[in-house]
Amino acid sequence: MSDTPHLMIVEARFYEDIADMMMESVLAEVEAAGATYERFQVPGTFELPGAIQMAIRSLDFYSGRKRFDGYIALGCVIRGETTHYDYVCQESARGLNDLILKYTIALGYGVLTTENRAQALARADRSKHD
Repeated sequence: MSDTPHLMIVEARFYEDIADMMMESVLAEVEAAGATYERFQVPGTFELPGAIQMAIRSLDFYSGRKRFDGYIALGCVIRGETTHYDYVCQESARGLNDLILKYTIALGYGVLTTENRAQALARADRSKHD
């Protein structure tokens, strides 16, 4: 068994340019820490909890053990003209938190919730410097 942590990184690709910026920052940190990872993509932030839950419930085919030591969820939700924003923000955050509590997992929460695209771009760019 390796001491090197193996992570699942799940990225919501709805805002591709923002997702790319966030992923660049995350990969730099993960690689600097010496961890290994596998990347998965989902359409939007709402799908993050489901993807991670499927991975938690699955076992590695060869070893019969957990496949991942930790999880990172990345996404961005930008407020629009409807209440859709509120539901996606609340339910994706609730779903991810429920996974943490139910399965006692290490999960990095990297979901931006912003009022507009300019805020999202500024925050995604700032993550390179934080």
